[in-house]
Amino acid sequence: MVQGRPMAASSFGWPLRLRVSPRLLLVMLLLVACLGSALAVITASHLTRERYAQLQQLERERQQLQTEWGQLLLEEGAWSSPARIERLAQERLEMRLPDIDEVEVIRP
Repeated sequence: MVQGRPMAASSFGWPLRLRVSPRLLLVMLLLVACLGSALAVITASHLTRERYAQLQQLERERQQLQTEWGQLLLEEGAWSSPARIERLAQERLEMRLPDIDEVEVIRP
């Protein structure tokens, strides 16, 4: 006991005895649950936004690859056209169609 203080002030026992009513405990528990739920919602929203941004980026990449694929198909068609192959055979390899009297038919 401290000198100069009356005895009635120390009868509250605040630091020594803490009474927690069930109602206060329930309110605190609900407050913690509410905060936990709010943090879970925030985390889920953040992850959803990240995944959606990633999906958008992948769709852009897919569209670019699709465009490139179409261009490559067109290029392949141009390089493998029969008219081009015949022209290259005549120019580079000096190939030509045989005359009718140069053709021999082989029978079995």
